[in-house]
Amino acid sequence: MMAQYLEIKAQYPDALLFYRMGDFYEMFFDDAVAASEALDIALTKRGKHGGEDIPMCGVPVHAAEGYLLTLIRKGFRVAVGEQLESPEKAKKRGYKAVVKRDVVRLVTPGTLTEDSLLEARRHNYLAAIAHVRDTFALAWADISTGAFNVMPLSQARIGAELARLAPAEVLTSETTETALRDMLSDLGIEATVLGAASFDSTGAEARLTKLFGVTSLSGFGDFDRAQCAAMGAIVDYLDITQKGRLPLLRPPRSETVNRLMQIDAATRRNLELTASLQGGRAGSLLASVDRTATAAGARLLERRISSPSRDLTVIRDRLAAVHWATQTPLAKALRDALRRVPDLDRALSRLGLDRGGPRDLATVRNALAQGAQIYEALEGADLPELLEEAKQSLTGQQSLLSLLEDALIAEPPLMARDGGFIAPGYDGSLDEARTLRDEGRGVIAQMQARYAEETGVSALKIKHNNVLGYFIETTATHGPKMMAPPLSETFIHRQTTANQVRFTTVELSELETRILNAGNQALEIEKRLYERLKRAILEEAPALSDLALALAEIDVSLGLADLARQRDWCEPYVDDSRAFHVEAGRHPVVEDALLKAGTSFVSNDCDLSADSSGAAVILLTGPNMAGKSTYLRQNALIALLAQMGSFVPASTAHIGIVSQIFSRVGASDDLARGRSTFMVEMVETAAILNQADDRALVILDEIGRGTATYDGLSIAWATLEHLQSVNRVRGLFATHYHELTQLAGTLDGVKNATVAVKEWDGEVIFLHEVRDGAADRSYGVQVAQLAGLPKAVIERARTVLNALEEGERGRAAPKALIDDLPLFSAAALSVEPAASPKSGPSPVEQKLAAMMPDDMTPRDALEALYALKAALDE
Repeated sequence: MMAQYLEIKAQYPDALLFYRMGDFYEMFFDDAVAASEALDIALTKRGKHGGEDIPMCGVPVHAAEGYLLTLIRKGFRVAVGEQLESPEKAKKRGYKAVVKRDVVRLVTPGTLTEDSLLEARRHNYLAAIAHVRDTFALAWADISTGAFNVMPLSQARIGAELARLAPAEVLTSETTETALRDMLSDLGIEATVLGAASFDSTGAEARLTKLFGVTSLSGFGDFDRAQCAAMGAIVDYLDITQKGRLPLLRPPRSETVNRLMQIDAATRRNLELTASLQGGRAGSLLASVDRTATAAGARLLERRISSPSRDLTVIRDRLAAVHWATQTPLAKALRDALRRVPDLDRALSRLGLDRGGPRDLATVRNALAQGAQIYEALEGADLPELLEEAKQSLTGQQSLLSLLEDALIAEPPLMARDGGFIAPGYDGSLDEARTLRDEGRGVIAQMQARYAEETGVSALKIKHNNVLGYFIETTATHGPKMMAPPLSETFIHRQTTANQVRFTTVELSELETRILNAGNQALEIEKRLYERLKRAILEEAPALSDLALALAEIDVSLGLADLARQRDWCEPYVDDSRAFHVEAGRHPVVEDALLKAGTSFVSNDCDLSADSSGAAVILLTGPNMAGKSTYLRQNALIALLAQMGSFVPASTAHIGIVSQIFSRVGASDDLARGRSTFMVEMVETAAILNQADDRALVILDEIGRGTATYDGLSIAWATLEHLQSVNRVRGLFATHYHELTQLAGTLDGVKNATVAVKEWDGEVIFLHEVRDGAADRSYGVQVAQLAGLPKAVIERARTVLNALEEGERGRAAPKALIDDLPLFSAAALSVEPAASPKSGPSPVEQKLAAMMPDDMTPRDALEALYALKAALDE
């Protein structure tokens, strides 16, 4: 057995080997040591190898998925080695023959299909990056849903696209350039390296045509060599990990960068689109706007948020669908029906990979039933084009639905091996086997009554023992009658005892065999029926995938409509102009949090409309904590929501197509790469200035704050000029450098705005209102006071600030400030000066010196204490 283990393990040196032994997956040697530590399970020993004990640990087969999830999350890959035959079959080759085993699946982060290992409302992408000559391509697939996409792109865009997709695993070639590997490392991605043959474009095309059963890929699109190489690498990797059982991938869809709004990794992080800065879903835009009722709808919504469109027709079609959903009286009934829709995509994937079960058959049935119900509800409705197309995909599978409804019980078990999932009355032979299995005694009793009547022997009994099995027994008195013709032709004599005679019949022998085998027979029949039903489903897989997408489309439209009605969002007008005019805009996530807390959000207008050739930049000043960052982000999110096809948090909104969104908000360092906070800020700013076009929307907050005042001011000044004159963007530029406000009078398209505050009784009140004009101060000391700095520090800061404002700002501190107001002076800290020492001991010290504590009683000590206090008071 250990020789077999070592032989299999040698084929998968980089993976933990789950070696099936009966009801457990066992691990040995270094695998056992690593797994026991990762899973916190006992490490034992079994046998010896090279004179040393063999470390061993194991997990139960029935609970393996939970352990797999832990291992995958900790970065392990797992090779699952199963028994390919029964022990009884192995023994036929010899008493000591080892059961045949082999790896049936390599479990990796990008190849998961089990519900327990996946997040239902998120995609689990496997991506591949290919480089052929001077072109790059990125392909990605989710084998749990069948999604398969590819896009050509430049090397500079790889990081942004990977940030958009957030793949669980990325494939690269062993010939990948060091620069690309370093970039992936910077993104926190540990790539899976494949041989160059996996990325061979000629071989890739052959793999793809074989997978989709076509002679050419031209029917799916015009793919260059790099795209073919990337897609082929994914298919080759799936063939390796799934051991030849390829998933039900949809035909590849080609995407292009210019059809999607471009959002780089830093901007996604700053805007918290699908994950908050803390890393979780809570607090993100996705969490705030998700009202979907289905897992597929949630995944589609995440794709929309991650990839807003630049195609005006697509945007308007989506907005029309949401508009219809806000008006229709069918909304509640449709959403109730959608809540009963299961995850059809993932059920299809498991069935295609032969990892499904009866519940996946029921998932298909239930999805078809709900689809038919929604189709009936929409019949006769005046639907926009997008929903009309979706509606047509909900029908046409009535025969499959009828088959599954007839064949399956309401709540099937998880595994086919459990049996009991085929409905009574569907298959006569199955019903008969079940009757024998479950009602064997009743069948025997009926046969006994019939035999007693036919023979005229009322004392005839049918009994059972372990030696004879089932037999017919009569008293010795009736024995001669039973053994004489014509009964002897039917009843075969088996045994005579002192008082009884025993017989059998051909019918009874056959019945005995059927009863004894009825359980296995029933299970085998159900397995055959399961395979038949599975084949019927897989034959309709393309139509079922269209049905799943249609249900997701309807779900997203209804969810966004429900959000719009609940939050009073408006339908944006999106066109191909350079307009950007928002009235009473709000931040969707902040507003959501405030509503839950019982308070309201202060809305603000924003007008960044630019002419055909110029920029439109608002230079925003005002104190910290007043809401500048919120204002910046909310307008970027409004543009994003509009172009993903959603209503927006505003009273009115006119958005001209935005090609790119860039955000430089917040402070963070990157110590692992040797980058300070200021260096990170400059790198992100450089990316914006080098990439932003005249259709971009740029939001910048506090550029230049991480260095000396004059350095920072000069960088911010030059950055603003470049955005206005070279990039010609629509943008929001928040700053505490008040000197920049004078640029509004010299640069076309730049205007000042400020966040209003009010001072009352020495305190600052934030009004959160954005008004025209420039702020005259930043109220930093007041904000520091709100943060809880010690009173002495606040008072000292006020003193220093007043002294600085009287002198020349930006030069060395006035000499009077240093000479007369030292930073740690006693006056500033409000500490009383210590009394100057006196000559000779004080009266208290004299009394203390005279005391002898060892000679004092407790009463004496108390009186001495009173005397000391009296002396001190004097």
